[in-house]
Amino acid sequence: MRALHPGGIGISGTTSLTGFVSTPDFRTAIVNYIREQAKPVYKFSHQERLYPLTREVGRGLTYDDDVVFAAAWLHDLGVFIGHRPEDLEALASWDMIGYAVNRVPELLESFGFPEHRTPRVLEVIREHQPSGNPAQIEGIIIRDADILEQLGAVGILRTVCKIGRDTRFQTFPDALRVLQKNADTLVEQLRLPTARELAKHRLQLLQAFLEAAKSEGCLPLP
Repeated sequence: MRALHPGGIGISGTTSLTGFVSTPDFRTAIVNYIREQAKPVYKFSHQERLYPLTREVGRGLTYDDDVVFAAAWLHDLGVFIGHRPEDLEALASWDMIGYAVNRVPELLESFGFPEHRTPRVLEVIREHQPSGNPAQIEGIIIRDADILEQLGAVGILRTVCKIGRDTRFQTFPDALRVLQKNADTLVEQLRLPTARELAKHRLQLLQAFLEAAKSEGCLPLP
């Protein structure tokens, strides 16, 4: 038996006991499923980074680590080829979060995830974007970690690799515009002190990249 996560004080200032569970075989099933479904193949790496990042962000807090694990690995199901629509008009209005929320319950059931904890996973997925406002600590951790993934070297790579593949990114300036917005707005949206500390180096790196790109004549669109 093992603890889901070490004890500590939650974001509200109250202690939350997560309890103990046996070795969760559903974790292996979730990872294997996403490894198979993540297309294009480069989309698989986000989950591999995001979950370890949640452990850094949530350091010292008490939370349900299995809920965070499931949400970290399944939240982007709706962006994979074979799950999202291929028609560009349909894709422009695609609700990837709604799709994930609808599909995840049956997937978790098939993986052997405890059914009574599934609603918490769905709530984390619903609120994981910067525009979200999660109330539970698991959601706050995932949201902060996902924001960090949009900064630093990883944020740059995730954006520039979409140039020419994603209708939103036709040119270098398109990518720079999004990266500049990330640099200007995302750090202030982080809620946990650990996440804000982790963001410092990532923001410095992103800002240096943007300045270098501008100095070399590549300017973001207005």
